[in-house]
Amino acid sequence: MTADAIHDRQALDRRIRRHLEAWRGRRPSREELMEAADAVTDLRHANGIPGLWPDPPLMITATLDDAFGHGLEVIHRFGRAAGLRLLPLGTLQTAAAVAAACRRHRPHLLGLTVLQFDTEADLIRLRGAIPSATRVVAGGPVFAADPDLAARAGIDHVARDAAAFWEFLLGFDPAADPPA
Repeated sequence: MTADAIHDRQALDRRIRRHLEAWRGRRPSREELMEAADAVTDLRHANGIPGLWPDPPLMITATLDDAFGHGLEVIHRFGRAAGLRLLPLGTLQTAAAVAAACRRHRPHLLGLTVLQFDTEADLIRLRGAIPSATRVVAGGPVFAADPDLAARAGIDHVARDAAAFWEFLLGFDPAADPPA
């Protein structure tokens, strides 16, 4: 990686961390969150920064039980800001369809939003049907209501909000977790 590329990545990292620090101890509004994601995306584009990684990792996104997709919108905005390559599957996907896409595309990450308790069996089936190297990052109110669900379902990381998702991405090393 060139010195310029390292500098660019550090500038992006610093901008994201400034937003995270500003949100510490309070819950920012949805508007503030989206403005922050857009500002980071604008920084990337204005300076030709590919993202937090020299070779952006691929993330597939989907919902199994959410028809509105508000969580997906947040994942996409914050993922794009960080420089992820995104393959959105959409809302109300079956576990089989998501698993097939993961086997076909071999993403580094699978981003899911989960709303309902009755999705647990689908999550377990999905985890067993995707490549083991694909890390599952999930969010949604069900994880706060049932803190043990993530472990039972094989979820690698629960992002309780957009800030937690960015914090996860800042520490994510695709070279340490290459797709299978």
